Amino acid sequence: MYELKIKLLYENSKLPEFANSGDAGMDIFSVDRKVIKSGESELIRTGISIELPKDTEIQIRPKSGLALNNGITLLNSPGTIDEGYRGEIKVIVINHGKNDFLVEEGMKIAQMVLKPIYKVKITKVDSIDYETDRGKNGFGSSGV
Repeated sequence: MYELKIKLLYENSKLPEFANSGDAGMDIFSVDRKVIKSGESELIRTGISIELPKDTEIQIRPKSGLALNNGITLLNSPGTIDEGYRGEIKVIVINHGKNDFLVEEGMKIAQMVLKPIYKVKITKVDSIDYETDRGKNGFGSSGV
């Protein structure tokens, strides 16, 4: 089991929480109270900094309920928090909804997923083997 070290930066900061056993994502909470106007985005502070285990990253992902019910999602999603970053976790929240949206202090604003990263050797080559079922077929290649 990995250990994720978390520092609370403000009096109103909250530790991330798994809503259910077996969840991949930990809910993270806003320490801000801000209105996000329809069609606009805001940087929202979570009031936490983290120390990641070696060879891991954190992915910051939207909350599906906020997206469905309010048109609220995250820009730069999924966002990546690299192992060496020690600053405050902040999320760029955009309002795709028709109405202004109030982010409340203590509101679940996003989720974090801890993922392993794989070290790779980058090698320049003169050719790539395209002999696969898919080959070079890209957008729309599956018929959708």
